[in-house]
Amino acid sequence: MFNFDISKIVQLLQFDKRDPLLFGSSLFFLLFIGVLVILQLLNKNVKLKFAFLTLFSFYFYYKASGALVSVLAAVAVGTYILALGIRKFQNTGVRRLLLILGLLGNIGALGYFKYTNFILQAIAQAQQKPFEALQIIVPLGISFYVFKAISYLFDVYWEFFEEDHSFWDFLLYITFFTNLLSGPIDRATSFIPQLKQNPTDSLTNEDIGRALFLIMLGLLKKYVIADYIGLNLVDRVFDAPVRFTGIENLIALYGYTLQIFCDFSGYTDMAIGIALLMGFRLMENFNFPYKATSVADFWRRWHISLSSWLQDYLFKPIQLSVRRMRILGNIIAIVVTFIICGVWHGASWGFIIWGALHAFYMSFSVLIKVPKTFIYEKLHITKLKVLPVIQTIITFHLIMFAWLFFRMPNLDAVKEVLNQMVTFLKPDVAIQFIGAYPVIIVLMVIGYVLHFLPGKVYQFIESLVIKAPLSVRIVMVTVVIWIVSQFRFADIVPFIYFQF
Repeated sequence: MFNFDISKIVQLLQFDKRDPLLFGSSLFFLLFIGVLVILQLLNKNVKLKFAFLTLFSFYFYYKASGALVSVLAAVAVGTYILALGIRKFQNTGVRRLLLILGLLGNIGALGYFKYTNFILQAIAQAQQKPFEALQIIVPLGISFYVFKAISYLFDVYWEFFEEDHSFWDFLLYITFFTNLLSGPIDRATSFIPQLKQNPTDSLTNEDIGRALFLIMLGLLKKYVIADYIGLNLVDRVFDAPVRFTGIENLIALYGYTLQIFCDFSGYTDMAIGIALLMGFRLMENFNFPYKATSVADFWRRWHISLSSWLQDYLFKPIQLSVRRMRILGNIIAIVVTFIICGVWHGASWGFIIWGALHAFYMSFSVLIKVPKTFIYEKLHITKLKVLPVIQTIITFHLIMFAWLFFRMPNLDAVKEVLNQMVTFLKPDVAIQFIGAYPVIIVLMVIGYVLHFLPGKVYQFIESLVIKAPLSVRIVMVTVVIWIVSQFRFADIVPFIYFQF
């Protein structure tokens, strides 16, 4: 006789730090199917529909981060109250004061959870005193929803909203579950206007096809390529780099460069696709970043929502304030922006150096722009068809070198990797490695080939899914789920960018 145990269901739905609710898990897909059904039942009552979606977003965050959902709620309520004051008051001084309070509150919350121990440790080291870390648990995705809150405050201050909106509109924007943990960092000025009508009213069959394509692509990127390469190559080598030859460390670095792209863009693909199935359109976050022909071009393609956020709310204001310094002013704005970008990612010297490296790349490019253009024109280098290929190769390896500081736990580990590459390269080991780990090599080749495919080929593949009949789409989804299940491990690997 069937014995239904409600306690197990309740336990499954409660927060478990060992089993957070993540895209790709069976529980998430079961819950999301239920969400789609309920949203359809509430389709005629838009306010109730959005209220349910907000409640589910809070539950999603609770299932991923437990009691720290209170931090999300506090950020949302505090930000809206101050923004409401900015909207209501006409006095410039009062509005500026409220904006500053909002910035200090949000940055203060971010700083406390992410950087307290780092700062205290740095102080203890400077004073040559022992340090014991405080028991501070960092809320998942705090960097993302705090940046959403800050952009909202600025947009209200600058009066970018054409229409009034309610607290409930803002609350759904700040908590929307698909991009809550790892972006894209959508702007309220593009998301909230979508709440003025029923999002599913404009949902087309092509939108559904594209959403399914993005979800399938994200699943394959994350659970087939990123996780397999990460667990079987990157983690093994970089956890003990001195046990491996320089060529194996180099292959692992190529692997990590692919892993972090597939992991992060895979999440973004799923986030955008899941949102689109509900009728919401989020901004694109990646545009084949490793095809970039310069570091500046890379940042126009990588984590677009963050780079555009930094440009609008940090770089441009700094650049404007030092515009009289011309090139030096641009360099100051670049350095400050990328150092903050590094710090935003985490409290470690590795992230700071990663940001500083990108600042150096960009600043150097600014300094040599005029002489480089002169030389290119005199030698007719710009006419060389191979030039973009050379630029892409150089840019890719500059980015890859910077990723090493992003990945390694400390600077000593970075030194070990570089030392192995310089003093113990052993290139002949590469043939043995390929023979011993064919699946890893095949996945890396597939990942890079797909990334560097011409855009038209990618668009053609996407169009096949979009135009496919429902029965074919079901088969495609089934095949992708089967492939993913063959590569899945007992423990789901958290998305890399969840830590930020």
